[in-house]
Amino acid sequence: MPKTIYILNGPNLNLLGTREPKIYGAATLDDIETACASKCKAAGYDMFFHQSNIEGEIVDQIQEAGREGVALLINAAAYTHTSVAIYDALKTLDIPIIEVHISQPASRESFRQQSFIAPVATGSISGFGTNSYLLAINAAIESLQ
Repeated sequence: MPKTIYILNGPNLNLLGTREPKIYGAATLDDIETACASKCKAAGYDMFFHQSNIEGEIVDQIQEAGREGVALLINAAAYTHTSVAIYDALKTLDIPIIEVHISQPASRESFRQQSFIAPVATGSISGFGTNSYLLAINAAIESLQ
């Protein structure tokens, strides 16, 4: 059975590279996917990488991760601060869940400082730019060992 790490991305992350580069940098989501795929492969894991602007689609992917994956990294983006549906879906998982953010939400607008993901996550990594994803892969793999 393949060992698959799921990496799910929420709304507007498809605009990385052009959206607020002072906050999110110049890397695109494709750049992040390529780096994550290389990191997962080097560690002996398959990767499922997905982005959606649709909350219900993200919930479906979380449920799939619970059935098919060994770990879940999630950058729920704005849904981090608003989605009880994503929170409820994450509560059903019995695999490591790593919350990921490119920026540091705690240093941004006050509404970004509330996370519905953190209470059900194994851990959170934020503020390291796109490297947050690679650090989260490391954390997920360490959680599995």
